[in-house]
Amino acid sequence: MLKRLIEIVGKENFTDQLEELVPYSYDASINVHRPDAAVWPESTEQVSEIVKFANEHKTPLIPRGAGTSLSGGAVPIQGGIIIDLSKMNRILEISIENRYAKVQAGVVCDDLNRALAKSGFIFPPDPASSSVSTIGGNVATNAGGIKGAKYGTTRDYVLGLQVVLPTGEIMQTGAYTMKCVSGYDLSKLFVGSEGTLGVITEVTLKINPIPRHAMTAVATFARLEDAGKAISQTMMSGVLPSVMEILDKVTLKSIKENTDIDLPDAEAMILTETDGYTWQEVEAQMEVVLNIFNQNHPISIKTAKDEKDRLDLWKARKSAYATLARASHSFVLDDVTVPVSRISDLLLGIQEISRKHGMLIATYGHAGDGNLHPQILYDEYDPNQVELMEKVEEEIFDLAISLKGTLSGEHGIGLSKANYMSLEHDPVEMALMRKIKRVLDPNNIMNPGKRALDK
Repeated sequence: MLKRLIEIVGKENFTDQLEELVPYSYDASINVHRPDAAVWPESTEQVSEIVKFANEHKTPLIPRGAGTSLSGGAVPIQGGIIIDLSKMNRILEISIENRYAKVQAGVVCDDLNRALAKSGFIFPPDPASSSVSTIGGNVATNAGGIKGAKYGTTRDYVLGLQVVLPTGEIMQTGAYTMKCVSGYDLSKLFVGSEGTLGVITEVTLKINPIPRHAMTAVATFARLEDAGKAISQTMMSGVLPSVMEILDKVTLKSIKENTDIDLPDAEAMILTETDGYTWQEVEAQMEVVLNIFNQNHPISIKTAKDEKDRLDLWKARKSAYATLARASHSFVLDDVTVPVSRISDLLLGIQEISRKHGMLIATYGHAGDGNLHPQILYDEYDPNQVELMEKVEEEIFDLAISLKGTLSGEHGIGLSKANYMSLEHDPVEMALMRKIKRVLDPNNIMNPGKRALDK
Protein backbone atom coordinates (compact mmCIF):
# COMPACT_ATOMS: atom_id res chain seq x y z
CA MET A 1 0.00 0.00 0.00
CA LEU A 2 2.77 2.43 0.90
CA LYS A 3 4.62 1.55 -2.29
CA ARG A 4 1.57 2.53 -4.36
CA LEU A 5 1.30 5.93 -2.66
CA ILE A 6 4.99 6.57 -3.35
CA GLU A 7 4.43 5.60 -6.99
CA ILE A 8 1.68 8.22 -7.25
CA VAL A 9 3.40 11.23 -5.65
CA GLY A 10 7.09 10.32 -5.55
CA LYS A 11 9.23 9.44 -2.54
CA GLU A 12 9.88 13.12 -1.75
CA ASN A 13 6.13 13.75 -1.42
CA PHE A 14 5.32 10.90 0.96
CA THR A 15 6.03 10.25 4.64
CA ASP A 16 5.12 7.76 7.31
CA GLN A 17 7.84 8.93 9.73
CA LEU A 18 6.68 9.66 13.27
CA GLU A 19 8.41 13.02 13.61
CA GLU A 20 6.78 14.24 10.37
CA LEU A 21 3.32 12.89 11.23
CA VAL A 22 3.06 14.46 14.70
CA PRO A 23 2.43 17.99 13.30
CA TYR A 24 -0.47 16.52 11.30
CA SER A 25 -2.06 15.08 14.45
CA TYR A 26 -3.61 18.40 15.53
CA ASP A 27 -4.95 21.70 14.31
CA ALA A 28 -5.80 24.88 16.27
CA SER A 29 -8.43 23.05 18.33
CA ILE A 30 -7.92 20.78 21.37
CA ASN A 31 -8.43 17.59 19.30
CA VAL A 32 -5.47 15.25 18.67
CA HIS A 33 -4.97 12.02 16.68
CA ARG A 34 -2.05 10.93 14.52
CA PRO A 35 -2.43 9.87 10.85
CA ASP A 36 -0.74 6.79 9.36
CA ALA A 37 0.83 8.65 6.45
CA ALA A 38 0.90 12.00 4.67
CA VAL A 39 1.23 12.91 1.00
CA TRP A 40 1.88 16.18 -0.84
CA PRO A 41 0.28 15.96 -4.29
CA GLU A 42 1.31 18.43 -6.97
CA SER A 43 -1.60 18.03 -9.40
CA THR A 44 -5.31 17.22 -9.53
CA GLU A 45 -4.45 14.00 -11.37
CA GLN A 46 -2.28 12.87 -8.45
CA VAL A 47 -5.10 13.73 -6.03
CA SER A 48 -7.44 11.61 -8.12
CA GLU A 49 -5.11 8.61 -7.96
CA ILE A 50 -4.67 9.01 -4.19
CA VAL A 51 -8.44 9.14 -3.69
CA LYS A 52 -8.97 6.06 -5.87
CA PHE A 53 -6.35 4.24 -3.79
CA ALA A 54 -7.96 5.28 -0.50
CA ASN A 55 -11.42 4.30 -1.74
CA GLU A 56 -10.22 0.89 -2.92
CA HIS A 57 -8.65 0.13 0.46
CA LYS A 58 -11.39 1.91 2.47
CA THR A 59 -8.71 4.06 4.10
CA PRO A 60 -9.61 7.43 5.70
CA LEU A 61 -8.44 10.43 3.68
CA ILE A 62 -8.21 13.88 5.29
CA PRO A 63 -7.69 16.97 3.07
CA ARG A 64 -5.60 19.62 4.81
CA GLY A 65 -4.61 23.19 4.12
CA ALA A 66 -2.72 25.19 6.76
CA GLY A 67 -4.31 23.36 9.71
CA THR A 68 -5.71 26.56 11.26
CA SER A 69 -9.10 24.95 11.94
CA LEU A 70 -10.47 25.76 15.40
CA SER A 71 -12.97 22.88 15.46
CA GLY A 72 -10.87 19.78 14.76
CA GLY A 73 -11.85 19.65 11.09
CA ALA A 74 -8.31 18.76 10.00
CA VAL A 75 -7.60 16.17 12.73
CA PRO A 76 -7.40 12.56 11.42
CA ILE A 77 -9.49 11.12 14.25
CA GLN A 78 -9.57 7.65 12.63
CA GLY A 79 -6.01 7.72 11.34
CA GLY A 80 -5.51 7.27 7.61
CA ILE A 81 -3.81 9.50 5.06
CA ILE A 82 -3.38 13.27 5.29
CA ILE A 83 -3.52 14.83 1.84
CA ASP A 84 -1.64 18.12 2.24
CA LEU A 85 -2.50 20.46 -0.64
CA SER A 86 0.12 23.11 0.15
CA LYS A 87 2.19 22.30 -2.95
CA MET A 88 -0.79 23.02 -5.20
CA ASN A 89 -0.31 26.75 -4.73
CA ARG A 90 -0.46 28.35 -8.16
CA ILE A 91 -2.63 31.30 -9.13
CA LEU A 92 -3.91 29.98 -12.45
CA GLU A 93 -5.67 33.03 -13.85
CA ILE A 94 -6.70 36.55 -12.87
CA SER A 95 -9.33 38.14 -15.12
CA ILE A 96 -9.92 41.71 -13.98
CA GLU A 97 -12.28 42.46 -16.86
CA ASN A 98 -14.47 39.50 -15.89
CA ARG A 99 -13.93 39.96 -12.13
CA TYR A 100 -12.68 36.49 -11.24
CA ALA A 101 -9.54 34.70 -10.09
CA LYS A 102 -8.88 30.99 -10.57
CA VAL A 103 -6.48 29.40 -8.10
CA GLN A 104 -5.31 26.03 -6.83
CA ALA A 105 -6.51 25.02 -3.37
CA GLY A 106 -3.13 25.57 -1.69
CA VAL A 107 -2.86 29.28 -2.53
CA VAL A 108 -2.54 31.34 0.67
CA CYS A 109 -5.27 33.94 1.10
CA ASP A 110 -2.92 36.92 1.57
CA ASP A 111 -0.77 35.83 -1.40
CA LEU A 112 -3.84 35.97 -3.63
CA ASN A 113 -4.73 39.42 -2.32
CA ARG A 114 -1.21 40.70 -2.91
CA ALA A 115 -1.47 39.56 -6.53
CA LEU A 116 -4.94 41.11 -6.92
CA ALA A 117 -3.88 44.40 -5.28
CA LYS A 118 -1.61 45.15 -8.24
CA SER A 119 -4.78 45.70 -10.26
CA GLY A 120 -6.74 47.36 -7.45
CA PHE A 121 -8.85 44.31 -6.58
CA ILE A 122 -9.35 42.05 -3.56
CA PHE A 123 -10.90 38.78 -2.39
CA PRO A 124 -12.91 40.33 0.49
CA PRO A 125 -13.30 37.52 3.11
CA ASP A 126 -10.67 38.26 5.75
CA PRO A 127 -10.19 35.43 8.28
CA ALA A 128 -7.77 36.14 11.14
CA SER A 129 -5.45 33.43 9.79
CA SER A 130 -5.31 34.91 6.25
CA SER A 131 -1.51 35.15 6.32
CA VAL A 132 -1.31 31.34 6.35
CA SER A 133 -4.78 29.93 5.62
CA THR A 134 -5.34 28.52 2.14
CA ILE A 135 -8.18 29.17 -0.28
CA GLY A 136 -9.14 25.48 -0.29
CA GLY A 137 -9.45 25.57 3.50
CA ASN A 138 -11.41 28.83 3.34
CA VAL A 139 -13.89 27.19 0.96
CA ALA A 140 -14.07 23.97 3.00
CA THR A 141 -15.03 25.91 6.16
CA ASN A 142 -16.84 28.83 4.48
CA ALA A 143 -14.41 31.17 6.26
CA GLY A 144 -15.56 34.69 7.09
CA GLY A 145 -13.74 37.27 9.17
CA ILE A 146 -13.98 40.83 10.38
CA LYS A 147 -15.62 42.22 7.23
CA GLY A 148 -18.39 39.65 6.97
CA ALA A 149 -21.23 42.04 7.84
CA LYS A 150 -20.67 44.04 4.65
CA TYR A 151 -18.80 41.67 2.38
CA GLY A 152 -20.12 38.25 3.40
CA THR A 153 -18.22 34.97 3.65
CA THR A 154 -16.30 32.77 1.22
CA ARG A 155 -19.57 31.20 -0.04
CA ASP A 156 -20.59 34.55 -1.53
CA TYR A 157 -17.53 34.59 -3.80
CA VAL A 158 -17.27 31.01 -5.08
CA LEU A 159 -18.18 30.90 -8.78
CA GLY A 160 -16.94 27.37 -9.43
CA LEU A 161 -14.86 24.49 -8.12
CA GLN A 162 -12.80 21.58 -9.31
CA VAL A 163 -13.45 18.69 -6.94
CA VAL A 164 -12.10 15.16 -6.78
CA LEU A 165 -15.01 13.00 -5.67
CA PRO A 166 -14.53 10.03 -3.27
CA THR A 167 -14.51 7.70 -6.31
CA GLY A 168 -11.54 9.57 -7.78
CA GLU A 169 -13.65 11.19 -10.51
CA ILE A 170 -12.79 14.83 -11.27
CA MET A 171 -15.79 17.20 -11.38
CA GLN A 172 -16.02 20.83 -12.47
CA THR A 173 -18.86 22.90 -10.97
CA GLY A 174 -20.19 26.39 -11.58
CA ALA A 175 -19.18 28.87 -14.26
CA TYR A 176 -16.95 31.89 -14.94
CA THR A 177 -19.97 34.20 -15.03
CA MET A 178 -21.45 36.42 -12.32
CA LYS A 179 -24.80 34.65 -12.77
CA CYS A 180 -25.47 30.96 -13.29
CA VAL A 181 -28.66 28.94 -12.69
CA SER A 182 -27.79 26.02 -14.94
CA GLY A 183 -28.46 22.87 -12.93
CA TYR A 184 -28.25 22.36 -9.18
CA ASP A 185 -25.75 24.61 -7.40
CA LEU A 186 -23.23 21.90 -6.58
CA SER A 187 -20.52 24.47 -5.80
CA LYS A 188 -22.42 25.56 -2.71
CA LEU A 189 -22.83 21.93 -1.61
CA PHE A 190 -19.06 21.67 -1.24
CA VAL A 191 -18.57 25.12 0.36
CA GLY A 192 -18.48 24.47 4.11
CA SER A 193 -18.39 20.68 3.66
CA GLU A 194 -15.10 20.42 5.63
CA GLY A 195 -13.58 17.78 3.36
CA THR A 196 -16.36 15.25 3.99
CA LEU A 197 -17.63 15.07 0.38
CA GLY A 198 -14.48 15.34 -1.74
CA VAL A 199 -11.15 17.12 -2.23
CA ILE A 200 -11.32 20.68 -3.56
CA THR A 201 -8.35 21.20 -5.89
CA GLU A 202 -9.19 24.41 -7.78
CA VAL A 203 -11.41 27.40 -6.99
CA THR A 204 -12.82 30.17 -9.18
CA LEU A 205 -13.59 33.25 -7.08
CA LYS A 206 -15.45 36.49 -7.68
CA ILE A 207 -13.26 39.50 -6.85
CA ASN A 208 -14.10 43.09 -5.86
CA PRO A 209 -12.43 46.49 -6.33
CA ILE A 210 -10.48 47.60 -3.25
CA PRO A 211 -12.29 50.45 -1.42
CA ARG A 212 -10.24 53.62 -1.82
CA HIS A 213 -10.88 55.08 1.63
CA ALA A 214 -11.65 53.85 5.16
CA MET A 215 -12.38 55.56 8.48
CA THR A 216 -12.12 53.93 11.92
CA ALA A 217 -13.65 54.73 15.32
CA VAL A 218 -13.82 53.11 18.77
CA ALA A 219 -16.57 53.48 21.39
CA THR A 220 -16.72 52.10 24.94
CA PHE A 221 -19.85 51.41 26.98
CA ALA A 222 -20.66 50.89 30.66
CA ARG A 223 -23.56 48.53 29.84
CA LEU A 224 -23.67 45.57 27.46
CA GLU A 225 -27.27 46.43 26.66
CA ASP A 226 -26.21 49.85 25.35
CA ALA A 227 -23.47 48.35 23.20
CA GLY A 228 -25.90 45.79 21.81
CA LYS A 229 -28.47 48.46 20.96
CA ALA A 230 -25.80 50.59 19.26
CA ILE A 231 -24.88 47.62 17.06
CA SER A 232 -28.43 46.59 16.08
CA GLN A 233 -29.51 50.20 15.45
CA THR A 234 -26.46 50.75 13.24
CA MET A 235 -27.12 47.63 11.20
CA MET A 236 -30.67 48.79 10.37
CA SER A 237 -29.78 52.45 9.82
CA GLY A 238 -29.20 52.21 6.08
CA VAL A 239 -25.43 52.42 6.60
CA LEU A 240 -23.43 49.19 6.32
CA PRO A 241 -20.08 49.46 8.15
CA SER A 242 -17.29 47.31 6.75
CA VAL A 243 -16.28 46.45 10.34
CA MET A 244 -18.32 46.21 13.56
CA GLU A 245 -16.29 44.35 16.19
CA ILE A 246 -17.02 43.98 19.91
CA LEU A 247 -14.83 43.10 22.90
CA ASP A 248 -16.27 42.37 26.35
CA LYS A 249 -14.81 43.41 29.72
CA VAL A 250 -12.90 40.12 30.25
CA THR A 251 -11.17 40.59 26.90
CA LEU A 252 -10.45 44.26 27.59
CA LYS A 253 -9.00 43.43 31.02
CA SER A 254 -6.69 40.81 29.50
CA ILE A 255 -5.46 43.24 26.85
CA LYS A 256 -4.88 45.94 29.45
CA GLU A 257 -2.90 43.58 31.73
CA ASN A 258 -0.78 42.01 29.00
CA THR A 259 0.02 44.94 26.72
CA ASP A 260 0.84 48.64 26.95
CA ILE A 261 -2.49 49.56 25.35
CA ASP A 262 -4.36 52.02 27.55
CA LEU A 263 -8.03 51.07 27.78
CA PRO A 264 -10.80 52.45 29.99
CA ASP A 265 -12.74 50.26 32.40
CA ALA A 266 -15.80 49.27 30.39
CA GLU A 267 -18.30 46.46 29.88
CA ALA A 268 -17.77 46.56 26.13
CA MET A 269 -15.79 48.22 23.37
CA ILE A 270 -16.95 48.51 19.76
CA LEU A 271 -14.49 49.02 16.91
CA THR A 272 -16.14 50.16 13.69
CA GLU A 273 -15.00 51.10 10.21
CA THR A 274 -16.68 52.52 7.13
CA ASP A 275 -15.22 52.37 3.65
CA GLY A 276 -16.08 53.52 0.16
CA TYR A 277 -15.04 55.06 -3.14
CA THR A 278 -14.85 58.68 -1.91
CA TRP A 279 -13.82 60.22 1.39
CA GLN A 280 -17.11 62.15 1.55
CA GLU A 281 -19.05 58.88 1.33
CA VAL A 282 -16.95 57.31 4.10
CA GLU A 283 -17.34 60.34 6.40
CA ALA A 284 -21.10 60.50 5.83
CA GLN A 285 -21.48 56.84 6.78
CA MET A 286 -19.34 57.25 9.90
CA GLU A 287 -21.36 60.29 10.97
CA VAL A 288 -24.50 58.14 11.05
CA VAL A 289 -22.73 55.43 13.08
CA LEU A 290 -21.31 57.87 15.61
CA ASN A 291 -24.69 59.57 16.07
CA ILE A 292 -26.17 56.19 16.96
CA PHE A 293 -23.32 55.49 19.38
CA ASN A 294 -23.89 58.86 21.06
CA GLN A 295 -27.57 58.03 21.58
CA ASN A 296 -26.63 54.88 23.56
CA HIS A 297 -24.71 56.39 26.48
CA PRO A 298 -21.08 55.70 25.55
CA ILE A 299 -18.24 56.24 28.05
CA SER A 300 -16.03 57.53 25.26
CA ILE A 301 -15.75 57.71 21.48
CA LYS A 302 -12.52 58.14 19.57
CA THR A 303 -12.12 58.58 15.80
CA ALA A 304 -8.85 58.01 13.96
CA LYS A 305 -7.29 61.19 12.63
CA ASP A 306 -4.79 59.52 10.28
CA GLU A 307 -3.45 56.09 9.30
CA LYS A 308 -1.21 55.80 12.36
CA ASP A 309 -4.13 56.66 14.62
CA ARG A 310 -6.27 54.10 12.76
CA LEU A 311 -3.73 51.33 13.32
CA ASP A 312 -3.51 52.28 17.00
CA LEU A 313 -7.27 51.86 17.34
CA TRP A 314 -6.99 48.39 15.79
CA LYS A 315 -4.31 47.25 18.26
CA ALA A 316 -6.75 46.17 20.98
CA ARG A 317 -8.85 44.03 18.63
CA LYS A 318 -5.81 42.39 17.06
CA SER A 319 -4.33 41.70 20.53
CA ALA A 320 -7.39 39.84 21.87
CA TYR A 321 -6.54 36.27 20.89
CA ALA A 322 -2.86 36.46 21.82
CA THR A 323 -3.36 38.10 25.22
CA LEU A 324 -6.08 35.62 26.21
CA ALA A 325 -3.83 32.74 25.16
CA ARG A 326 -1.26 34.06 27.64
CA ALA A 327 -3.85 34.39 30.40
CA SER A 328 -4.75 30.69 30.66
CA HIS A 329 -3.14 27.23 30.46
CA SER A 330 -5.80 26.20 27.93
CA PHE A 331 -8.80 27.57 26.11
CA VAL A 332 -11.60 26.63 23.75
CA LEU A 333 -12.61 29.22 21.17
CA ASP A 334 -16.13 28.93 19.75
CA ASP A 335 -18.04 30.98 17.17
CA VAL A 336 -21.73 30.91 17.91
CA THR A 337 -23.82 33.27 15.82
CA VAL A 338 -27.21 34.88 16.49
CA PRO A 339 -29.45 37.42 14.73
CA VAL A 340 -27.91 40.86 15.20
CA SER A 341 -30.81 42.03 17.38
CA ARG A 342 -29.96 39.27 19.90
CA ILE A 343 -26.30 40.26 20.40
CA SER A 344 -27.01 41.76 23.86
CA ASP A 345 -28.93 38.64 24.92
CA LEU A 346 -26.03 36.44 23.86
CA LEU A 347 -23.42 38.56 25.65
CA LEU A 348 -25.46 38.76 28.86
CA GLY A 349 -26.25 35.05 28.69
CA ILE A 350 -22.59 34.13 28.36
CA GLN A 351 -21.78 36.36 31.34
CA GLU A 352 -24.44 34.56 33.38
CA ILE A 353 -23.06 31.13 32.40
CA SER A 354 -19.59 32.32 33.43
CA ARG A 355 -20.85 33.53 36.83
CA LYS A 356 -22.91 30.41 37.48
CA HIS A 357 -19.99 28.02 36.93
CA GLY A 358 -17.14 30.25 38.10
CA MET A 359 -15.33 29.78 34.80
CA LEU A 360 -13.80 32.73 32.95
CA ILE A 361 -15.18 33.38 29.46
CA ALA A 362 -13.89 36.18 27.26
CA THR A 363 -16.17 37.13 24.38
CA TYR A 364 -15.28 39.13 21.30
CA GLY A 365 -16.01 38.96 17.60
CA HIS A 366 -17.88 40.17 14.58
CA ALA A 367 -20.92 41.85 16.06
CA GLY A 368 -22.06 43.30 12.74
CA ASP A 369 -23.19 39.86 11.54
CA GLY A 370 -23.96 38.43 15.00
CA ASN A 371 -20.89 36.16 15.05
CA LEU A 372 -19.23 36.12 18.50
CA HIS A 373 -16.24 34.14 19.76
CA PRO A 374 -16.64 33.04 23.40
CA GLN A 375 -13.19 31.94 24.56
CA ILE A 376 -13.48 29.59 27.57
CA LEU A 377 -10.36 29.76 29.76
CA TYR A 378 -9.57 26.62 31.78
CA ASP A 379 -6.81 24.17 32.79
CA GLU A 380 -6.68 21.08 30.55
CA TYR A 381 -4.57 19.24 33.16
CA ASP A 382 -7.36 19.43 35.73
CA PRO A 383 -10.07 16.80 35.01
CA ASN A 384 -12.66 18.79 36.95
CA GLN A 385 -11.93 21.87 34.86
CA VAL A 386 -12.19 19.85 31.64
CA GLU A 387 -15.59 18.48 32.68
CA LEU A 388 -16.78 21.95 33.66
CA MET A 389 -15.51 23.44 30.39
CA GLU A 390 -17.56 20.89 28.41
CA LYS A 391 -20.68 21.75 30.43
CA VAL A 392 -20.11 25.47 29.94
CA GLU A 393 -19.62 25.00 26.18
CA GLU A 394 -22.84 23.01 25.91
CA GLU A 395 -24.76 25.73 27.74
CA ILE A 396 -23.37 28.36 25.36
CA PHE A 397 -24.55 26.27 22.39
CA ASP A 398 -27.99 25.85 24.01
CA LEU A 399 -28.15 29.61 24.56
CA ALA A 400 -27.25 30.43 20.95
CA ILE A 401 -29.84 28.02 19.54
CA SER A 402 -32.51 29.39 21.92
CA LEU A 403 -31.81 32.84 20.43
CA LYS A 404 -32.48 31.48 16.91
CA GLY A 405 -28.75 31.22 16.31
CA THR A 406 -26.30 28.65 14.96
CA LEU A 407 -23.47 26.54 16.35
CA SER A 408 -20.93 27.96 13.94
CA GLY A 409 -20.64 31.11 11.89
CA GLU A 410 -17.24 30.46 10.32
CA HIS A 411 -15.08 27.91 12.19
CA GLY A 412 -17.07 24.85 11.12
CA ILE A 413 -18.39 21.85 13.04
CA GLY A 414 -15.48 19.39 12.74
CA LEU A 415 -15.09 17.23 15.82
CA SER A 416 -15.68 19.86 18.49
CA LYS A 417 -19.37 20.44 17.73
CA ALA A 418 -20.36 17.18 16.05
CA ASN A 419 -22.27 15.95 19.10
CA TYR A 420 -24.39 19.10 19.16
CA MET A 421 -25.65 19.06 15.57
CA SER A 422 -29.08 17.80 16.63
CA LEU A 423 -29.55 20.97 18.72
CA GLU A 424 -29.75 22.97 15.50
CA HIS A 425 -30.86 20.52 12.81
CA ASP A 426 -34.06 18.48 12.93
CA PRO A 427 -34.05 14.69 12.32
CA VAL A 428 -35.25 15.04 8.71
CA GLU A 429 -32.44 17.48 7.86
CA MET A 430 -29.79 15.33 9.59
CA ALA A 431 -31.05 12.25 7.74
CA LEU A 432 -30.86 14.03 4.39
CA MET A 433 -27.30 15.24 5.07
CA ARG A 434 -26.28 11.67 5.92
CA LYS A 435 -27.89 10.39 2.71
CA ILE A 436 -25.92 12.93 0.67
CA LYS A 437 -22.74 11.79 2.43
CA ARG A 438 -23.50 8.10 1.71
CA VAL A 439 -24.35 8.73 -1.95
CA LEU A 440 -21.13 10.63 -2.64
CA ASP A 441 -18.90 8.70 -0.22
CA PRO A 442 -20.35 5.18 0.30
CA ASN A 443 -17.13 3.87 1.85
CA ASN A 444 -16.91 6.86 4.25
CA ILE A 445 -13.30 7.60 3.42
CA MET A 446 -13.56 11.41 3.28
CA ASN A 447 -12.65 12.97 6.62
CA PRO A 448 -14.67 10.43 8.65
CA GLY A 449 -15.86 11.17 12.18
CA LYS A 450 -16.76 14.78 11.43
CA ARG A 451 -20.09 16.63 11.68
CA ALA A 452 -22.03 13.60 12.99
CA LEU A 453 -22.49 12.36 9.40
CA ASP A 454 -21.18 8.82 9.96
CA LYS A 455 -24.07 7.63 12.13
